[in-house]
Amino acid sequence: MKKKNKTGLSRRKFMGASALSAAGLSFLPHFGIGKPQALTNSPLGISTVRLGFIGLGRQSHGIMNGMMNIPHVEITAGCDVYGVKRERFQHTVSSRYGKQPSEVPVYENYQELLQRDDVDAVVIATPDFWHALIAIDACKAKKDIYLEKPLTYTIKEGQALVKAVRDHSIVLAVGSQQRSENNFQYAVRMVQKGHIGKVHHVKANVGQPTSPKPFDLSKEPIPSDLNWDLWLGPIKPVPYNHELNPPISLNPPENESIWGAWRWYWETGGGLMTDWGAHMFDIAQWGIGMDRYGPVEIAPEKDNHPLTFTYENGIVMTAEPFDGDTRGVRFIGDKGWIQVSRGGFKSSIPELTVPEAEKSTVNAHPHYMDFIESVIRRKDPIAPVEIGHSTCTVCTLGNISNKLGRKLQWNPALQTFEQDAEAEAMLHYDYENGYSLDV
Repeated sequence: MKKKNKTGLSRRKFMGASALSAAGLSFLPHFGIGKPQALTNSPLGISTVRLGFIGLGRQSHGIMNGMMNIPHVEITAGCDVYGVKRERFQHTVSSRYGKQPSEVPVYENYQELLQRDDVDAVVIATPDFWHALIAIDACKAKKDIYLEKPLTYTIKEGQALVKAVRDHSIVLAVGSQQRSENNFQYAVRMVQKGHIGKVHHVKANVGQPTSPKPFDLSKEPIPSDLNWDLWLGPIKPVPYNHELNPPISLNPPENESIWGAWRWYWETGGGLMTDWGAHMFDIAQWGIGMDRYGPVEIAPEKDNHPLTFTYENGIVMTAEPFDGDTRGVRFIGDKGWIQVSRGGFKSSIPELTVPEAEKSTVNAHPHYMDFIESVIRRKDPIAPVEIGHSTCTVCTLGNISNKLGRKLQWNPALQTFEQDAEAEAMLHYDYENGYSLDV
């Protein structure tokens, strides 16, 4: 890679391995992330992180608007297989920086973006089945990574990505933004401090039905500016339907009105299990201290019994509604309970109330600030790759158990099933079109 200019991150990579390995991993994060003056205290005197965006759909558009509000960020390039989304990206970025749209480089193939010297880190917001391949290539290209949840499409992919991140001394943050939200942090801290006593049960509501369904969308004409073969990449072909890659309009301006439906089908996604489970199971495992480990037994959703994860310490986590249909987590102990959701917090113990969140001096989500701070300081973010992998694994284990319709015995240390060849075969799938999982 060519030497970068002094405002970039060219000098930082040689310190990556030592800084990341020496970084302390506190059990609970500090509060108040989001003060820009803290980010200028870099050991290398770095002040700007230059971002490339891979995947320019609805989620990416939201992240981009948040990242552009951080003084330490410059967005330099974008990539998508859909031409109109590349054009939207050019208009958004150029208007922010006072450029012409043609001055903002965009690509159909992400490999070209990874070759740019003016990209220090990438935001990956593609369909899940692309996450591992793109992220591993980004590691090889020495680009730090903000990767949307769930971490990967399969458990084997997650194992490979963890290795790639650490082998190449990369900062990778998972888009599990609830970890940076005050009410979730407070709930976890109160649980871990024993305010509800010994926890024996956690309910996590991720929505119903949890698992994906068989693909049933009809075939439609492919837009002329959409490379459908490249969108499919490593998976078995499915017919194009606008719900998979929602269309947008630039004249008149009209963004996506729906989320990409690839999430809901076995052939292309993980259903609500990975879509919302990546958030709620994440908080549940964090609270009980299992977010770098995992369950030892998984029992499927069956005969009016919820999907159930059992941990070796005896704690049980179930995927089921509570308090109406609150999308969140309830920790139940022998002295009371705490439940937490987006914008919500309740407890059976009246004196437990969330303190007022510290005020951020910039208009940006603290999770994005944490990533940028981590890149500059060469430290692990609040949601590093190992935690992202552990969370993604529990989601995928739930899907495997539900699909097989039986209990599974899992070894979280070895990340293998206990003498179960049928389940073991579902840790990965055969890639199509010549793609391979190379670290």
